[in-house]
Amino acid sequence: MGIDHYENFPVASWLCPPALRSPITAIYRYARTADDLADEGDATPAERLDALAAYRADLDATYAGRPASTRWLPVFAALATAIERHRLPHAPLADLLSAFAQDVTVARYADRAALLDYCRRSANPVGRLLLHLYGIDEPAALARSDAICSALQLVNFWQDLSVDLPRGRLYIPLEDCVRHGVDEAALFARHDSEATRALVAAVCAWARESMDFGAPLVRQVPGRAGWELRGVVQGGLRILDKLAAIDHASLRRRPTLGALDAVLIGVRALVMR
Repeated sequence: MGIDHYENFPVASWLCPPALRSPITAIYRYARTADDLADEGDATPAERLDALAAYRADLDATYAGRPASTRWLPVFAALATAIERHRLPHAPLADLLSAFAQDVTVARYADRAALLDYCRRSANPVGRLLLHLYGIDEPAALARSDAICSALQLVNFWQDLSVDLPRGRLYIPLEDCVRHGVDEAALFARHDSEATRALVAAVCAWARESMDFGAPLVRQVPGRAGWELRGVVQGGLRILDKLAAIDHASLRRRPTLGALDAVLIGVRALVMR
């Protein structure tokens, strides 16, 4: 079980209610395709932004009842059906595109508030769309969903430091770096030290606090979807455990989950309160 927030998306899982598999898959394909436009291949930044703008135009056309272009026709045909049948809100889908466009142009975050604003658009819409499908719209539930989704995104960042830094991306807020006396250049050089490990430990504690705040949502999501969410939450927490087990040295290597971890996640999900 990976911690990338789209790989954690419950796509056609046996735990997903059959009636919701189609819209969930449609949302996933929409998000995955847009993420790839921002991240994959060898396109220039300008070409990526142009592609995302065209993708946004197709989203807006779909909501306006106009035909989308043929460029991503299968994606928007499936999404149009989900919008019609389930009244999917426009804002979360548009927010995702805003975040993906930001990924093309922004590679540093000054403080935690700026990073959380990115998470609000890159991760939180996924949870809100799923809650919409399950008919859950209470403010407290939405806040807990946002906390879980942001936590998953943060965990992914701390897990992937050894991957993101060589690509020129630093998601640890610069104010945290200053607080721990860690120079930005040291991070990009992947210089492992007591200071960098303390820095990673601090941001991991931040992610865990967010996950702990959101975790009670598992009791509000009904049936099999609630069990799906339990697994997602426990998967994120397990990655944090694995980071702690390597003394938060994720500048050097990326911790991953294996078969034994999956068993442990399942057990923890079963006993989760």
